Amino acid sequence: MQVQSCMSEDVLVCTPDHSIREAAQAMKDIDAGLLPVGENDRLVGMITDRDIAVRAVADGKSCDTPVREVMTTDVQYCFEDEELSDAAAKMGALQVRRLPVLDHDKRLVGIVSLGDIARLAGESATDALGRVADSGSQHRQS
Repeated sequence: MQVQSCMSEDVLVCTPDHSIREAAQAMKDIDAGLLPVGENDRLVGMITDRDIAVRAVADGKSCDTPVREVMTTDVQYCFEDEELSDAAAKMGALQVRRLPVLDHDKRLVGIVSLGDIARLAGESATDALGRVADSGSQHRQS
């Protein structure tokens, strides 16, 4: 089964020029912990609530700081036609709960989450998270 069969397609994207306040407000509005960052129809990064807390607030940056200053730029992703099992294995290896989904022109087409995969597999997200956590080596906090 391919990733596109269970990914979320309506993905809110912020730009590198949005402020971290705008990004945080958008995360609050959609009850999410991350947003893809796009520019000129391309995925250029991801910003998470943790990025905002650790790279901005903890360093005393203003809430008007542009997203580009605190976003993660080394983004791991999967393709929409990739096998779901391969995407799940990638999540396990990377110790992440979500991956942006790209088409082969490298345009963002969705996000697949551990919860999406768990629902499709008919297991609880807790069980799926346990499998992902067990498949990784050491826990990383970076």
